[in-house]
Amino acid sequence: MPSAIRIGDAAPDFQARSTRGEFQLSKLRGHWVLLFSHPADFTPVCSTEFVALARRQAEFEALGCKLVGVSVDSLYAHIAWVRALKDLFEVEIGFPIIEDPSMAVGRAYGMIGENAADSMAMRSTFFIDPQGVVRATTAYPHNVGRSVDELLRLLRALKCVDERDVLTPEGWTEGEAALLPVDDQTSGARDWFCRFEPQP
Repeated sequence: MPSAIRIGDAAPDFQARSTRGEFQLSKLRGHWVLLFSHPADFTPVCSTEFVALARRQAEFEALGCKLVGVSVDSLYAHIAWVRALKDLFEVEIGFPIIEDPSMAVGRAYGMIGENAADSMAMRSTFFIDPQGVVRATTAYPHNVGRSVDELLRLLRALKCVDERDVLTPEGWTEGEAALLPVDDQTSGARDWFCRFEPQP
């Protein structure tokens, strides 16, 4: 049974058909990638997630991040679902949705077990950096929706710590003070272990 992909692992490359044509993950090197799975098309929670992501795709693109969905359903089911979402919510799904009928991608990423009969556990999200390294992951049950606000917040935090020598505190959002690395304890400063950066 494959082990789950962990933070710091290289994201397994794969090639597959998608609603936007032939897709290969490694061709997105140089960009952040948000790879997110869902159990099946035409399911209520996933429909709300995809609509919300589509409506805010420009925000991800502005951060240099490509959205990529994946499920075990066929390409034909994906296309029908995309049309249904457009009819119901008047939104265009502008990012690729990968078909994974053999569950090869799900298994490569450790989202589902080798002997799993279905994909009900496939509600995972992988934040992949421009070098193809997994930097963060989330996993949700099939009956609880993900938050697009939190996905964007986490992406911004990852970019922040990459671009500056800082850490982000609980609930950090863009524009707020970040944390400085731990100071030398011998400095005698009371806040040596938890210092916020100076604000202008």
